[in-house]
Formats: sequence, structure tokens, C-alpha cells
Amino acid sequence: MAIEDDDRPRKKISHEVGQDLSLLSVEELTERIALLKSEIARLEEAATKKRASRDAADHFFKK
Repeated sequence: MAIEDDDRPRKKISHEVGQDLSLLSVEELTERIALLKSEIARLEEAATKKRASRDAADHFFKK
């Protein structure tokens, strides 16, 4: 029995900054843009949480 393409697990999308983009399709580029945008949002959320934690500690120790 042949395995159809839809049944195969998809390769995890990854991106390396500076990598050659010439061999990627428009769909692959779009997927990578979405991946990077979600990663940016995750990084911004982590930075916001750390900043709030640091600010709370600074406020506590300044009293």
C-alpha cells in the first residue's frame, strides 16, 4: 500500500536567519513569515513579562 503525500507527517518549518531564499516557493515563504511573526509576538510577550517583574523588584527594593 502506497503512502499518500497527505498522510505523511509534514516537515517542521524552520528558518535560519540569512539563509538562501531563492529555492523556496511563495507558499513556503508565506509559512515562514507567519512562523517568524508568531515568534516575534512570543518574544515580545516574554520581554514584557520580564520587564514587569524587574520593575516590580525595583519598586520593592527602592522603598
